[in-house]
Amino acid sequence: MRLLKVATCNLNQWAMDFDSNTQRIKDSIALAKQSGAVIRLGPELELTGYGCEDHFLELDTVTHAWECLKDILVGDLTDGIVCSIGMPIIKDSERYNCQVLCLNRKILMIRPKIWLANDGNYRELRWFTAWKLRDHLVDFQLPGEIAEVLGQTSVPFGYGFLKFKDTAISAEVCEELFTPTPPHSELALNGVEVFMNASGSHHQLRKLDVRLRAFIDATHTRGGVYMYSNHQGCDGGRLYYDGCACVVVNGDLIAQGSQFSLKDVEVVVAQMDLDMVASLRGSVSSFQEQASCKTKVSSVEVPYSLCVPFNLKHRLSIPLKIKYHSPEEEIAFGPGCWLWDYLRRSGASGFLLPLSGGADSSSVAAIVGCMCQLVVKEIANGDEQVKADAIRIGNYKDGQYPTDSREFAKRIFYTVFMGSENSSDMTRSRAKVLADEIGSWHLDLSIDGVVSAFLSLFQTLTGKRPRYKVDGGSNVENLSLQNIQARIRMVLAFMLASLLPWVHNKPGFYLVLGSSNVDEGLRGYLTKYDCSAADINPIGSISKQDLRTFLRWAAVHLGYSSLAEIEAAPPTAELEPIRSNYTQLDEVDMGMTYEELSVYGRLRKIFRCGPVSMFQNLCYRWGGRLTPSQVAEKVKHFFKYYSINRHKMTVLTPSYHAESYSPEDNRFDLRQFLYNVRWPYQFRKIDELVSELDVKDIVHEGDHVAAVSEGVGGMGVAAAGSGNPKVGF
Repeated sequence: MRLLKVATCNLNQWAMDFDSNTQRIKDSIALAKQSGAVIRLGPELELTGYGCEDHFLELDTVTHAWECLKDILVGDLTDGIVCSIGMPIIKDSERYNCQVLCLNRKILMIRPKIWLANDGNYRELRWFTAWKLRDHLVDFQLPGEIAEVLGQTSVPFGYGFLKFKDTAISAEVCEELFTPTPPHSELALNGVEVFMNASGSHHQLRKLDVRLRAFIDATHTRGGVYMYSNHQGCDGGRLYYDGCACVVVNGDLIAQGSQFSLKDVEVVVAQMDLDMVASLRGSVSSFQEQASCKTKVSSVEVPYSLCVPFNLKHRLSIPLKIKYHSPEEEIAFGPGCWLWDYLRRSGASGFLLPLSGGADSSSVAAIVGCMCQLVVKEIANGDEQVKADAIRIGNYKDGQYPTDSREFAKRIFYTVFMGSENSSDMTRSRAKVLADEIGSWHLDLSIDGVVSAFLSLFQTLTGKRPRYKVDGGSNVENLSLQNIQARIRMVLAFMLASLLPWVHNKPGFYLVLGSSNVDEGLRGYLTKYDCSAADINPIGSISKQDLRTFLRWAAVHLGYSSLAEIEAAPPTAELEPIRSNYTQLDEVDMGMTYEELSVYGRLRKIFRCGPVSMFQNLCYRWGGRLTPSQVAEKVKHFFKYYSINRHKMTVLTPSYHAESYSPEDNRFDLRQFLYNVRWPYQFRKIDELVSELDVKDIVHEGDHVAAVSEGVGGMGVAAAGSGNPKVGF
């Protein structure tokens, strides 16, 4: 037997925080050594933090990374343990994303990333160059100060692996695993038994299975040990890196770390028998045949043994059942952990949320409540870092600290119901009950006086006073009256967030939370610079459908029972007067259902459909109950309002990224914000297609496989010409 013990990590790194990043790396190495591991794997770009973005273009960033690496190597931390440490490195005039492989205070080799992530949220080609010399290793001249301290002038650099006396190990960095021909394929044929994947992979709803299946597939037929390390935390941006460090052997998961945790350092340890890898490979004839004619990959000989022989004191890790969180749990824990990271690192003393009693703001309130529960739980479990942060943020004195989530929420969470003449007693009551369940400091105020002051000023200037549509006003008057209320709430929210702590003799300031969901962002169903203009938004990339499911779950599992009633209520902005024959409803205002919006969003972003291809896909999907002309009207209606309101995405509150059809501008959805909203060419093509189709020839649902897998609910609830509240500029 060749027994090998390895350790992989979840680290909560922070972009450009070199001191703390280095300390967490040191802590993880120390914990790995204490466990007896001889290999320690850390996340991608762990010294700098993954999310540095254009800071990677600064020479200082690379220089500081070298200085921190030197700090790690000069002591005895790497004695007897192979450490893979991620950092940016400049070679000649190119900048590379690298894994530095170290042992016994020396650098064994530097492995640059050969395939860079450059889609979705990732822009690695903006900052790094992909390593292209696949056939040999080159010499890399170490910086003078590093060379002097380590007693090395140069190290091997490039694509290759380390060949120890008893096994071979290699790096495969993040994106490389997901390429059509991943490096581990040929590395396995070259005898590599241990693959180390340093990653910077963000959380997205329902994404973990894709990641884990990739590790399992990598070793199921080829054999091998697959180690995966990841960041865990917000790192400084919209993404939450969701950890889940793990070890897979021959297709079996034998160790798995947490996906959502408040811990800064988590080390996952596993021990396996490498003879099992050799046995599997030797039993597969096709593997043997391909290995006999493989393309040779360069290696670095290391005269050192990593394995120990058979010894009953060394227990083997056994296969585990994969731990998955439900989407409802992901919505609770992912944004909850992200909010805690943001709060403790921003210098703020808490959050303020305009709580309307509707589904969206109630979801945000529940997520903050979940965050408070997580904090109290981690303190009870002995996490001193969480305890120290909670004492500082909650302004505890005399040795006190949070022991009850509701008491903690009272210290760090304000909720404010800002009602008007258009608000119902039901939503006011729901907001109050939910605030009591969570424990927030709740305020109930009326904004009618402020609205009236604005309208009186306008009447003094113009001699006119606008009226709501139900009172005989025009669409322009109706819309402006709604937007006035929305924007007043934004101003009040920020005023209260900055002054309420002062009123209550609390230090610092509070962050204003937004509560606009991804579907409303896609449709532009929000007022520019209203309560959507918050500091951060934990649900800005979560669909309405998922939020409603989350509310039902949270009513039971988080203990906030009022959420069940909130979820059952029809979504409404409550910006127009309620009459016996009229109640404002969001889906009527939008002219489309939330379920339809989810389908439009996925077709537009994930399947990259323009108006014409979206129309064609939906003819198949909805053809059993809609005519081509009806489908065409729906598609045109969506693209009309999507393009009219696209400019709002330029100022949308930074949102937790959880959904792959997020319309967020600047970082994720790189489309223009000024459109010809008539789409003359595309809509004409749709009209031509409609005229060529005969209703009796339309393929009905069930006759063929639908082009899109996501479901959709009923038909739109309003005609394309419906009013459009909250379009405001």
